[in-house]
Amino acid sequence: MRIYETYVKRPQDLLLASFVFILLSPFLLVVSILIKWKLGGPVLFRQKRPGKDDVIFEMVKFRTMTEERDEHGELLPDDKRLTPFGQKLRSLSIDELPSLINIIKGDISIVGPRPLLVDYLSRYNEKQKRRHEVRPGLTGLAQVNGRNRLSWEERFDLDVQYVDHITFLGDWKIVVQTVYKVFKRDGISSDTSATMEAFMGSDIKKKQDALSR
Repeated sequence: MRIYETYVKRPQDLLLASFVFILLSPFLLVVSILIKWKLGGPVLFRQKRPGKDDVIFEMVKFRTMTEERDEHGELLPDDKRLTPFGQKLRSLSIDELPSLINIIKGDISIVGPRPLLVDYLSRYNEKQKRRHEVRPGLTGLAQVNGRNRLSWEERFDLDVQYVDHITFLGDWKIVVQTVYKVFKRDGISSDTSATMEAFMGSDIKKKQDALSR
């Protein structure tokens, strides 16, 4: 491993995330009150995600959707539960701010492949699995190059590209680009959905499974 990855990246994450969390604490309190008022409780959304080496952790975000359900007790589709207020939180990436806690704990890094669903672990091909060789990130190379408008395969290719080329300057370039993308509100939704469609496995993975049967 390079010196930056081994000795600098983690302390840098801890110091920056702690500073930003303390600095934004009053703002986070106001957002929490607004979420409680507009969406009800709970204020935080917690979900299991795989981290480095597939170790499972609990990711924390602000809740952006209602808990509306149909007559059978099933949650309504995302586009039905995502309110204008929740969309605003997402468009400005405010919903991601509680994940600073995950950075402080060491679950994730500031920059790295985004932590996705546990269900996806069995759907990756061998190349895509390499995205878990490093800590996942609050932002990453895929997020500044199209975000949810990219196909899953394009996102994973960028994730692996990042894994192979982690540098101090590269990380800070991604941070600066992320700030620009947030203010531009670019790539929040995919072209066909209010949120990103579920990853069901790439064509390569499907072919591999078919040959192994």
